[in-house]
Amino acid sequence: MPDLSRVDFVRLWRLMLLARSVDDQEILLKRQNRTHFQISGAGHECVQVAAGVTLRPGHDWFYPYYRDRALVLTLGVTVADMLLAAAGSSEDPASSGRQMPSHWCSPRLHIVSQSSPTGTQFLQAVGTAEADVRLDTPPGDRPVVYCSSGEGATSEGEFWESLNVACGLRLPVLYLIQDNAYAISVPVAQQTAGGSISQLVRSFPALHVEEVDGCDVQASLGSLSRAAEWCRSGGGPALVHAHVIRPYSHSLSDDETQYRPEPERIQEQQRDPVTVIERWLLSSGRANAAQIASIRDEVTATIESATRTAMAAPMPCAETVTANVYSPEVDPTTSRFETPAVGDGEDRTMVDLINACLRDEMAHDSKVVVFGEDVADCGIEGYLHRVKGKGGVFKVTHGLQREFGSRRVFNSPLAEAAIVGRAIGLALRGLKPVVEIQFMDYLWPAFMQIRDEMATMRWRSGGRFSCPLVVRVANGGYLHGGGPYHSQTAESLLTHIPGLRVVAPSCAMDANGLLRTAIRCDDPVIFLEHKHLYRQTHNRGPYPGPDFMLPFGRARIVRPGTHVTVVTFGAMVHRAIQAAREVAREGIEPEIVDLRTLQPFDWTTIADSIGRTNRVIVAHEDSLSWGYGAELSARIAAELFELLDAPVGRIGGRDAFVAYSPVLEAATLPQVADLVAAIRATARY
Repeated sequence: MPDLSRVDFVRLWRLMLLARSVDDQEILLKRQNRTHFQISGAGHECVQVAAGVTLRPGHDWFYPYYRDRALVLTLGVTVADMLLAAAGSSEDPASSGRQMPSHWCSPRLHIVSQSSPTGTQFLQAVGTAEADVRLDTPPGDRPVVYCSSGEGATSEGEFWESLNVACGLRLPVLYLIQDNAYAISVPVAQQTAGGSISQLVRSFPALHVEEVDGCDVQASLGSLSRAAEWCRSGGGPALVHAHVIRPYSHSLSDDETQYRPEPERIQEQQRDPVTVIERWLLSSGRANAAQIASIRDEVTATIESATRTAMAAPMPCAETVTANVYSPEVDPTTSRFETPAVGDGEDRTMVDLINACLRDEMAHDSKVVVFGEDVADCGIEGYLHRVKGKGGVFKVTHGLQREFGSRRVFNSPLAEAAIVGRAIGLALRGLKPVVEIQFMDYLWPAFMQIRDEMATMRWRSGGRFSCPLVVRVANGGYLHGGGPYHSQTAESLLTHIPGLRVVAPSCAMDANGLLRTAIRCDDPVIFLEHKHLYRQTHNRGPYPGPDFMLPFGRARIVRPGTHVTVVTFGAMVHRAIQAAREVAREGIEPEIVDLRTLQPFDWTTIADSIGRTNRVIVAHEDSLSWGYGAELSARIAAELFELLDAPVGRIGGRDAFVAYSPVLEAATLPQVADLVAAIRATARY
């Protein structure tokens, strides 16, 4: 418990009043059409101020949510900062006008850029706390990671995934769940079983749980202080379930009178912390009427000054809209990432050379950590010397735990969102996670983390935060028996997301060099490893040394030719080579371009090749309709039309799912015969 006799309650009330007054000013500006959106933190101010004075800005880490206005004011965000964000100004210090207001961000204060999806911050907060475990920070020196949300967001599965990890690792995560009894219009009784999130979570081991009246300043200070001390002492995570009020509608886009009866709203007003605490300050003698009036005048002046500043601030330049989609300092397409192969020896498989790259990079950089489902050699470290070791379902990570230890190579729960979300939090703290998703077909639980969090972090924060990491994904078919849930490629869904680099090597040496570039670059990378290529003999290569890198966006001409260009990648490369051998007997010489990276891709090599052959086929394994080849074909037709002597050809899978039966799988995926027929038709057009 803090020494409440020494707490400056007048200061705390001023912060609450300031937060409420900013809400009111933003509402006014929105109704005057001078800003574009408003969401209120009204009614939540008391418990947030208690959290703000309990925790340490610039030392502890913060994952707030959109109602945390009073918290961030207490930490050091200014009224001007908030109103600049509401105006969408280029001087908005949270996002440079890219995010809605109340999406807090401050590297100086350790407030991580907040996004709009509910609940995604839980897993990232866990990753941020976990960073100190991986960095071997002594328990007493580890910062607390604050993570808050409304009660409604605890219905998200990622909340429960985060608790599982935080309790399992005893991480110092302080969850503040601010329960205002509604998730927009859905009451808590319909949102949460039993109506109490704190009752539901009490069975989690090592979790300190408190339930508190979040409108009572002394009770809130006590609960937050005990929770923070539990976290700092190494006890594990803590959850404070604070009952607060919501005197305003969910946002200005909502009208709570449509679903909340007036008597309920009137009764709730009796708990309004701004008015209740003001009366308490006066009745207890902690403040007099003159002090209260002076503070109100000072708050009004502060807001008026900040409003003038924000309304006069410039808007962003249109040309800046693509700034910070990717790293502005580290460009993986440049010669900086072009280093020669210096190794020799016998040829090795793609699995071997991916494993060798991971081994080299872990030795090169102590901040590289590898995790995912089954990636460790043995989950029980005491048994490690007794077993051969798992090392992933495809053995790609075999031996890494044995060499680098369980602090840097470890298994995760079977929860894909948790894998990627934790990796984001780790990357924000300066580590370089290389995580594994066992099959492309199971990437989708993590898609929210990938698209809305990982890919947008640098852009949405105006370059203030970034999360460079690598997500390795086994993908593709042509392995009999995979069926519809172990055979997807789905690269078009990933290449459609700005901010991601997407890599798809077809041979062992390319996989080695491109993975090293992925690890050493400064952007999030999706690294697609085709399962069919893992142990083939045709794509083997010698170990190229510990510093071999290939730049992104550099295609490889696998086979020179003169009659038709075949643009492809992944497992289709070898099929294109087989098809080329067959049509060569007829005098047709195809040129085969292996893209190697799909975002970015090598337009120059494609255009140069078409300039020589005047004909082109784009081939990929995924379904033909709306696939990766559609974009390439459209650009070729638009920009190289005058070079073409035949229509752009496309080869892709059937618009169906890959079946378990080898007969049906072969009927779905493109075969060598399909390529042969397309090459003949295009060459003879």
